[in-house]
Amino acid sequence: QVQLVESGGGSVQAGGSLRLSCQASGWTNGYLCMAWFRQAPGKEREGVATTSLLGKTTYYADNVQGRFTISHDNAKKTLSLQMDSLKPEDSAKYYCAAAKFGCQPAWQTPSQYDYWGQGTQVDVSS
Repeated sequence: QVQLVESGGGSVQAGGSLRLSCQASGWTNGYLCMAWFRQAPGKEREGVATTSLLGKTTYYADNVQGRFTISHDNAKKTLSLQMDSLKPEDSAKYYCAAAKFGCQPAWQTPSQYDYWGQGTQVDVSS
């Protein structure tokens, strides 16, 4: 089993920055792809960014491309999401996820992931 714990959420004004972290524990060799998702009230869970733990290939949702950066530290088993130029529409609960297999073309589909954290809240005010 893999346990994922997110941290780093909070409240920030539009244009500001936050850095989210996801600490993995347990069978940390049991996954090859990690991602950040977010879910706002009344909306579906949305894939934000993903990274392969093998080739470090990354993909981003169009609405965060150029503003968010995903990274993974293999030694520390930590996934990060640097969020810059935040907008009110970025407000959501952010979740860390891990998949047993490599990152798939349908990486934004939640069902592709086997492990999930509990989430951390991000609020961006205008």
